[in-house]
Amino acid sequence: MGTSNSVGPPYKRIVAKFGTSLLTSGTGRLDLEVMADLVGQVARLHHQGQEVIIVSSGAVAAGRERLGKVQERGGVPFKQVLAAVGQGLLMNAYEQLFSQHAIPIAQALLTRGDLSQRAGYLNARNTLLALLGLGVVTIVNENDVVAVEELEGTTFGDNDNLSAMVANLVDADLLVLLTDQAGLFTADPRRDPSARLIPRVEKIDSAIESLARDTLNSQGIGGMATKIEAARLATSSGVTVVIAQGREKDVLPRLAGGEGLGTWFPPSSSRRESRQRWLLAGPYRGRLVVDPGATTALKEQNRSLLPVGIREVEGDFQRGEIVCVYDPQGNCIACGLANYSSHDLQKLRGVHSRDIPALLGYEYGEEVIHKDNLALM
Repeated sequence: MGTSNSVGPPYKRIVAKFGTSLLTSGTGRLDLEVMADLVGQVARLHHQGQEVIIVSSGAVAAGRERLGKVQERGGVPFKQVLAAVGQGLLMNAYEQLFSQHAIPIAQALLTRGDLSQRAGYLNARNTLLALLGLGVVTIVNENDVVAVEELEGTTFGDNDNLSAMVANLVDADLLVLLTDQAGLFTADPRRDPSARLIPRVEKIDSAIESLARDTLNSQGIGGMATKIEAARLATSSGVTVVIAQGREKDVLPRLAGGEGLGTWFPPSSSRRESRQRWLLAGPYRGRLVVDPGATTALKEQNRSLLPVGIREVEGDFQRGEIVCVYDPQGNCIACGLANYSSHDLQKLRGVHSRDIPALLGYEYGEEVIHKDNLALM
């Protein structure tokens, strides 16, 4: 466990998670000075060409402050009320702060159910990537009003896991989990003065998980245990993860440059390997037979599949479902997420991408399968 000043290369695409304890400084209200400092750091990265998506907690705290001395009630429904009141206040704070840097922002509210369905996954991915391409900083949060505990499996439960899902969704290079602690320690530093910071974790095993237990903070939902869970998810998807103290001076630019602050978790597999495993796992809903030109473009040139190269469309599938691609000899050469349904592709096969809007009355892009959503066999 060395303490090298640099643990990795500069990172281009970054997902930064701001926890409630950081944004409120441990109080029950948003700390606008802390938010302004973090926004300034994001702005600096933005203006030097790096891409940042923020996963932000704080809506419940903002709602609680706005409602004042309203009687607290237990359970999920009241927290949803607080989130509904506070989400607009949270976004208004971000809007005012980012406007000082002439940076447009967007809001994206997601649930686990949105991302577990392939069409929802594809829609969210395409939207977030398009926003990055336009230079917009997106503020992501869980859609607490509809993501209820009683609907098993639909909630992330905390923004740590949501941030890991978003990092995977947009193929991020780095996931930064900013909190009120300096990273993962050998023991809880608030209880044990001899606790030492662990600068690097090569593998998340039972010993690492045991170190993260019993560190739930007072303001947020997730403690260190959920951050380790998020790190496991993100690193298995090819994303580097770091847990660091959010009040550290210029923490985001320093981490984006690879400085050895906090606790770093290197990826356990490449993004390509992780995504290919996900795509190859299926299930496959249809078949596309392509011509020799498209076969060469896919196998030898790492290109996307365009409608002009499609000869036949088989099966009944929807946009966002996985289909297999076959060459003229009947060999399965690839599989991937279809940008168009089988019904649409019956109209589009063999045509140029520029003709898609005229034939359908709408378009989801010029590719039938984007190269980033394609796995070669």
